[in-house]
Amino acid sequence: MKSFLMYCSAATIALAAASTPAVAQQVAAPTAKPVPVAELVKRVDVPYEEFTLKNGLRVIVHTDRKAPIVAVSTWYDVGSKHEPNGKTGFAHLFEHLMFNGSENAPGDFFEPLKQVGATDFNGTTSFDRTNYFETVPRPALGRALFLESDRMGYLLGAITQDVLDEQRGVVQNEKRQGDNQPYGLVYYKLLEELLAGSPYGHNVIGSMADLDAASLDDVKNWFRSHYGPNNAVLVLAGDVDAKEARPLVEKYFGAIPAGPKSVLPKVEVPTLPQSKTVVMKDRVAATMVLRSWAVPGLNDPDSVPLDVFGDVLGGLASSRLDNALVRKEKLAVQVSAGIQSMAQLGMFQVQAIVKPGVDANLVAKRLDEIVADLIKNGPTADEVQRVATTAVSGRISGLESVGGFGGKAVALASGELYSNDPGFFKKQLEETARVTPAQVRAAGQKWLSRPSLTIMVEPGQREAYQEAQAVPAAVKPAEGTKAEPFKGTRGALPDVAQIGDLDFPDVSRSKLSNGVEIIYANRTAVPVTQVVMSFDAGVVADPANKLGTQNLVLSLLDEGTTTKDSIAIAEARERLGASINTGSSSDRTYLSVAAPSPNLPGALDLFADVVRNPAFAPDEIERLRTSQLTGIAAELTNPQGLANRVLPPLIYGPGNPYVKLGAGGGDPVAVKALTRDDLLAFYRAWIRPDKAKIFVVSDRPLAEVKAALEARFGNWKGEGAAGVKAFTVAPKQVAPKIVLVDRPDSPQSLILAGQMTQLDPSSELLTQVTANQVLGAGFLSRINMELRENKHWSYGARGGYDWLEKAVPYTIGAPVQADKTGESIKAIQQQVGDFLSTKGVTDAELTREINGTTRELAGRFETSGAVLSAMQQNDLRKRPDNFYDTVTQKYRSMTVAQLDAAARAALDTKKFVWVVVGDAKTVKPQLDSLGLPVEVVPAASVAGSTATAASK
Repeated sequence: MKSFLMYCSAATIALAAASTPAVAQQVAAPTAKPVPVAELVKRVDVPYEEFTLKNGLRVIVHTDRKAPIVAVSTWYDVGSKHEPNGKTGFAHLFEHLMFNGSENAPGDFFEPLKQVGATDFNGTTSFDRTNYFETVPRPALGRALFLESDRMGYLLGAITQDVLDEQRGVVQNEKRQGDNQPYGLVYYKLLEELLAGSPYGHNVIGSMADLDAASLDDVKNWFRSHYGPNNAVLVLAGDVDAKEARPLVEKYFGAIPAGPKSVLPKVEVPTLPQSKTVVMKDRVAATMVLRSWAVPGLNDPDSVPLDVFGDVLGGLASSRLDNALVRKEKLAVQVSAGIQSMAQLGMFQVQAIVKPGVDANLVAKRLDEIVADLIKNGPTADEVQRVATTAVSGRISGLESVGGFGGKAVALASGELYSNDPGFFKKQLEETARVTPAQVRAAGQKWLSRPSLTIMVEPGQREAYQEAQAVPAAVKPAEGTKAEPFKGTRGALPDVAQIGDLDFPDVSRSKLSNGVEIIYANRTAVPVTQVVMSFDAGVVADPANKLGTQNLVLSLLDEGTTTKDSIAIAEARERLGASINTGSSSDRTYLSVAAPSPNLPGALDLFADVVRNPAFAPDEIERLRTSQLTGIAAELTNPQGLANRVLPPLIYGPGNPYVKLGAGGGDPVAVKALTRDDLLAFYRAWIRPDKAKIFVVSDRPLAEVKAALEARFGNWKGEGAAGVKAFTVAPKQVAPKIVLVDRPDSPQSLILAGQMTQLDPSSELLTQVTANQVLGAGFLSRINMELRENKHWSYGARGGYDWLEKAVPYTIGAPVQADKTGESIKAIQQQVGDFLSTKGVTDAELTREINGTTRELAGRFETSGAVLSAMQQNDLRKRPDNFYDTVTQKYRSMTVAQLDAAARAALDTKKFVWVVVGDAKTVKPQLDSLGLPVEVVPAASVAGSTATAASK
């Protein structure tokens, strides 16, 4: 489960800017008017049929023939709110156990799902429910239903003490991984203080003590009490209808007997006797102020008005908190507000990351005043409309997917489970579209005038935290005798009929009158247009002696033009239901816009203004500079941020442009010294039409989209000399060693290893990438299975090629429990060494990877966003536009010998350089025995290392 809380980092620091005249190339035309929100609501439609089996299983079927795939989503009415004292974390633990095989499908469920080309397969646990989901090719539907029914009705024989101990360890490392993040302990305190005594008053992941105490009988009895068919909802969404689905569901689920029905716990919305403030210390870059109230759940009449209240307060880009605290008063670098809605309860939360140097109590006072003002006067009609348009637009885009974490199956299943109505999400949208400012104000008055809980997290040393420690062997449950494999009674897995090859959307190319190329694909599943303007720039274009320039430029672009300040831009976006984003990869810089197609003219008007007329206002430069510096400081408190800064100089060496990848948000010394002229120089050199290509996926025809783009960008011309990338220094990796970044009191260590390969990035690396699917990519890879499933020292580990335009390094990442750091490195070395020598790809692994990779293509490219990404990758790799129409033949011709040869030619176990971020006093003794030099550096010294290497 992911927390609602937003943490301060380079990626999440909210940035904004006002405008002054600066870089005008044209006078921006008035933005075209958006269509009424009621018109957009009409576009949201997920028709369904439903039936119930005799055993109580509720089944919902939605037909969507856009692709030959079906989403299978099974939701159980059991979550952490059903857990009694002493058994916290059981629902989440069972989510893991139910992936470890059943009586008639032994072994990890990922294996048979991978074989049939499943995508979006996972499971999640919340306060209210547990769900499992996968999207499979239509011919594999029978197999997916067999697997889901087997773990519903035929699971207990497969749960042994070994399996329990294994998954208990995995869950505990998942817990450590979350706790190890900055602000990682806040959510425990929030639930403990705000919801004490409520079924919602403990974290979904549970306590270490309860997980340790769980016996085999405990967990089996938990299953018997909650996972019967009458306690579940099954949704099938995609290339299927109810007539086809019913006999299949009857076949696989019909014989499972009903079980006990989960008892809905009694929940009352708690009210604190008085407002309370709790102060915590943590190794964070900036103080966080989090104010919270318990509020009703999503079925309460006040749920939608409160949700709108939250968006007006701190959810919109133009929210009251953003405008006041971030843009105008400059007291905070990030703010947010909103509801974490559960079925029977909600938490309304207001958060601010305090600008360094500002008194947190002043920020807390201003939060009170802004909330009080909105309660007293209510939102404007325009604010409420912008919330509605934004919500409907997001829903339209999200419903393109049939399954996964947020597609149509999720919408239908959650409505049925929580509200006895699969169409509940549509009613919520309709209510959002018609809610009045008076209703919003009344809901805020009713619930947010009550006492609140405030948690302040200040920079400092985190207090001793017993939960994070390794569990002493003496208190671990005794291992039982190895159980004999359970003999199933249902026969073999169903056969899968022939799965057809992918028909990738046709890609067309055209050009604007100024020569900018348009690469276009038509997708009609949802009325949405996505446009990405890709510039031949990227992180490597950042000035070597001014790292962070590009980040500051990009943060300013959509926060102020010569005709609109940042608030006007944000409001215009919200009225259109549009999103405008900026970003960069190693080799490309991106500006993008997405909007409901009826609002495309207005969205492109706004986008053109942002791209062509940035203001770079001096006051806003200073504000966003502070935000960027705060983000950089946050990176240096985060394990991944630290590791990502340390590794690139070690594998690229001084002077190679890719060493800049280690700069993260930038060099703080350089960012402090940047001038407006520096920003203008970067913009003019790199954000220009002769560096650009435009990628589009839309339900509108190419001629219409091209005409709209031509009208806004056809006369755009570059100014001055274009930037040039200087790849004059080849990558030069350092000798193998371990760099240990000392991050005291870390309950986990983050291992990041890398080596520079000699692979030619301009060649097709399909064979190497496929071989690595066996070694390092995906759940079933050797590295992940060893550290997670066999050793249960990690929640997950991965390895893969970073296929850049001019280099191909290989990296491995593994967060592991602190006391197993050294042994984890040994285990990785062993797995890689064996793979490259005596234990290469097996015939079974080859079959699995080829089957999975070819059969998953239809699901992989189900959404417009996935197609858009593939189009950009094909262009970067200089592949033909129909690459994915022909790739299956390439996969099917691969042999074990080819995969082994490709991996062995690319990698060498002895050439890895290692970065470990962890507590040196715990970790260094483990590393000293590995036979590699160990260099210890304090976390505070990491910031400037990349700048030194880049400037050489």
